[in-house]
Amino acid sequence: MTSITTDRRVEIIKALAHPVRLEIAQSLADGPRCVSDFVEKFGCDMSTVSKHLTLMRKAGWVSCEKKGLQVYYQLSCECLPTFLRCIESIGEDTSACDC
Repeated sequence: MTSITTDRRVEIIKALAHPVRLEIAQSLADGPRCVSDFVEKFGCDMSTVSKHLTLMRKAGWVSCEKKGLQVYYQLSCECLPTFLRCIESIGEDTSACDC
């Protein structure tokens, strides 16, 4: 296994450090979604949602596939939902993570 730099680790973690990006990640845990789904859900414009998704894609959290005129995004990191549940458990009780 190749080791990545601390800077790259920070970049990957920062890609989730925004309320909309966290919500996108949680939504994608249920399956692929297109940009318009997130525009509707968050009330953001398409370019804002696309920027969030591009940042998440560059970090490696999501991948995308074009189907006709729509681009569908999906999680490329299968452990992300577990990671998010772990964060929730820490938030509820800072003494331990139950993951």
